[in-house]
Amino acid sequence: MFPIHDDTPRANGRPFINYSLIGINIIVFIYEIIITGNFSNRIAVNELFTNYGSVPDLILSGQNLGSLFSSMFMHGGIAHILGNMFFLYVFGDNLEDRFGHVRYLLLYLFWGVMAGLSHSVYAVSTGEGSIPAIGASGAISGVLGAYLIFFPHAKIHTIIFAFFITTVRIPAIAYIPFWFIMQLIFALIGQSGGVAYLAHIGGFIIGLISAYGWKFFSKTFFNHRSYQRLYYKPTSQRPRSSILDNARSSDNNSKPLNTNNSDKTLHPEVIVGESFIDIIFEDKNALSDSHIQAIFNNENHTLKVNNLVSNKSDIISIPKVQNIDYVVSKISVINGIVRIRLS
Repeated sequence: MFPIHDDTPRANGRPFINYSLIGINIIVFIYEIIITGNFSNRIAVNELFTNYGSVPDLILSGQNLGSLFSSMFMHGGIAHILGNMFFLYVFGDNLEDRFGHVRYLLLYLFWGVMAGLSHSVYAVSTGEGSIPAIGASGAISGVLGAYLIFFPHAKIHTIIFAFFITTVRIPAIAYIPFWFIMQLIFALIGQSGGVAYLAHIGGFIIGLISAYGWKFFSKTFFNHRSYQRLYYKPTSQRPRSSILDNARSSDNNSKPLNTNNSDKTLHPEVIVGESFIDIIFEDKNALSDSHIQAIFNNENHTLKVNNLVSNKSDIISIPKVQNIDYVVSKISVINGIVRIRLS
C-alpha cells in the first residue's frame, strides 16, 4: 500500500518547512550519487556512510553524535528516498499546519534523533552496532504517529499493488496502525533486509507520545494561541420561505419541488484562531468552490451553507468566542472537503 495524498485541508498557508525538508533530502541524495559514482564506488560509499551515518557503537559511546542528525538526510538508493519522501509529502504538511513552522521542524528533528537512539540500543544488543544506519524513515515514523493523533479520520488515497493496481481511500485510523503492526511483525520475526525496524517503531511511539502531550498540555504550557480546534455539532434546520408557505396554504395537496432541507447532518470541525474561524466538513456533492455558498449571521452567530448542486442547506451554530464581527472571506473545496473561512 503506497500513499499518494490525503484529504485533510490546510488552514495556514504553504508548508514550506516540509517542502524544504524534502528538498534537502533530494539535494543530499544527489551529492551522494556524485561522490560515490551512483553507489558503485564501495570505498567511497563505506567512508560516506561511516562518517555521516549513525553508527550505533559510536552513538552509545558518546561519539559522533552529530551523525544522528546527518543520517536522517541520507539514503541508500532511489527506492529508499522516493518511498520516504512520498510519506513525508503526504503526512508532513498537515502537521506543520498544526504545530507551526518552527515547532514542526524541531519536532521532526527530535523524532529522528529518538528513532536513531532506539535503533542504536537494539543494534548494539544484537551485535550489529558497527553497521551505520541512514534514512529519514525514523523521523517520518514520528510524523505518522503524530498524524494519527491529530487526524485519525482523514482519508488516505492509497495505491494498492496486488494482482491488479487500484486506488482506495483508507482512513488514517486504519492505515497507520496497519503500517505500525507490520513494522512490529518484521522486527519480531527478524526480517531485516537492511531496514531498521526499531527506528520506525521508536520514532512512531515518540511521535504518538509527543503529539498527545502537545494536544493535552498545549494550552497550559505553550500558550498556544495561534489556533485551537473546537468541535461542535451543527444544528440543521429548514430555511423559511414565504413563497413556499403561501404555496402550501393555497394548495394543501401540492408539494414543493425543493424544500432545501438537508438530508444529512454535517459534522464540522471548527478551528478558532486569533483573527479567523475555519469551518471544515465533508460534502461529497461539492466538486468545486463555486458549488458552495455561505452566509454568516453575526447576530445569532450562525453560518448558513448552501450546496448549489444538490440544492440543500444547513445552518451551523458557532459559539461566539470573540466580540468581533466576521464575514465569509474564503471558500475552498478539495476532494469533497469544504473549508469556509470567516475573517
